[in-house]
Amino acid sequence: MLPRVLIHIATSLDGRITNFPADLDLYYALAATWDPDAILFGSETVLAAVRDNPALEVPPGHEEMFRPPEGEKDTRPLLVIADGRGRVRCWDAIRRWPYMRDLLAFCSSATPQEYLSYLKEQKVAAIVAGSDRIDMREALEMLNRKYGVETLRVDSGGALNSVLLAAGVVDEVSVLVHPFLAGGRADPTMFDPVRSGFPGLQVPLTHVKTEVVGNGLIWARYSVEK
Repeated sequence: MLPRVLIHIATSLDGRITNFPADLDLYYALAATWDPDAILFGSETVLAAVRDNPALEVPPGHEEMFRPPEGEKDTRPLLVIADGRGRVRCWDAIRRWPYMRDLLAFCSSATPQEYLSYLKEQKVAAIVAGSDRIDMREALEMLNRKYGVETLRVDSGGALNSVLLAAGVVDEVSVLVHPFLAGGRADPTMFDPVRSGFPGLQVPLTHVKTEVVGNGLIWARYSVEK
């Protein structure tokens, strides 16, 4: 069985996902309403996070949100990184990230064996699905079957979002639009099918709900037509 998959992303009014001051308090507060069992990151998103925040520290003012529970079962989500090419080599640092209870990698049969051995040395579990690239549908089914993940939130950029949408596994797209014109380069974007190898991909959506939240932000939610 597939988990429920939700893409949640923050953008500026002109569609940028970088180069603007995102309201992280509100972004994470809304993300928590789904109570996800796991969060899926793309390797590029993780590498960018480590580059921008080498110590992987919680942003100031967000400590309470990510503090582990005391004396109770750890209900923080599992963090899953899709890394078919074996690029993430900072698992020790990521393990200190307080956002999650444990780590898992998505790989494929084409992932270098040296990298799979490295994951074992780092005590990072791996789900291997697909031949030349990660089979997201199979990987998510295994995530549900082996780890009991029923709700998965995707926190990534356009490449991984497009792969998931092309696989037909996404249930909802949530966009938090900020009252800010960011300008700059048009990329990265929240949807990048050309770069992901699906140049003709188009995804029809059905409006679920739109509301104004925080200080003039628009939270728009859409279900994905399958």
